[in-house]
Amino acid sequence: MHESATPSATASIVESLTRAIVEHRLVPGTKLAEQKLADHFGVSRTLVRQALFQLAQNRLIRLEPARGAFVATPSVQEARQVFAVRRMLEVATVRAFIAERTPARLRTLRQHMQAEKKAMAAQDVGLRTQLLGDFHVHIAELMGNEVLAQMLGELISRCALITLMYQSTTAAEHSHDEHEAIYAAITAGDEAEAARLMQEHLTNVEAGLMFDREPPSNDLSMALSATPA
Repeated sequence: MHESATPSATASIVESLTRAIVEHRLVPGTKLAEQKLADHFGVSRTLVRQALFQLAQNRLIRLEPARGAFVATPSVQEARQVFAVRRMLEVATVRAFIAERTPARLRTLRQHMQAEKKAMAAQDVGLRTQLLGDFHVHIAELMGNEVLAQMLGELISRCALITLMYQSTTAAEHSHDEHEAIYAAITAGDEAEAARLMQEHLTNVEAGLMFDREPPSNDLSMALSATPA
C-alpha cells in the first residue's frame, strides 16, 4: 500500500462509491464494512475511513457509533427538500446558461443528449442513470462555474439514493424526453420556456416518486463487483 498517494487514493474510493450509488449498485441501508472496502481497493482501513467521512459529509452515507457506515436512507422530508433546492438552483442555472450559450457549448450538450439516447436504447441502466444526472451538472460545467457544478453534483448524488428508493421504472424515459425539450428551448434562446420546462421537469420527477415503496436491498460485494479498484 502506498500511503504517499493518500489524497488520490481517498478521492478514488469516494468516486467509486459515489458512482456505485449513482448507478444504483449500492442501495440505501447497505453496510459499508471497512475491512471489505480496504481489501477491495487495496488500501489501508485509515484511507477507507477518510473516504467514508467525506461521503458522510455529502450525506451519501451515515456513520453510526459502534455500528459502522451505511449507505444513507433519505426520508420523505429530505427528498422533498432536495428537490426544492434543485428547483431553485437549476431554474436560475438554465437562465444563466442561455445568456452565456455558444455554438461550442450547444454542440457539447447535444453530444451528451445523444449519449443519453444511446444508453436508453441499449437499456444500460447504470450508464443511463449516470447520464440523466450528469445532464444537469453538465450545464453548470459548460458555464465554467465549478462551485455550482460541485453543488449540483452533490445534490444529484443524493437524488440517486432518493430515486432508487422511491422512483418508478418508467421515469427514466420521461426524464430523457424532458431533457430534449429543455435542450430545444436552450438552443432557441427561449429563457422563459427553458426555465418553465426545467421547473416542470424536476416537479414531474418528484411527483413520480412513490413514497410508500419498499426500499430495495443489496450486498456490498455484489455492488462493488462492477467497480474497478
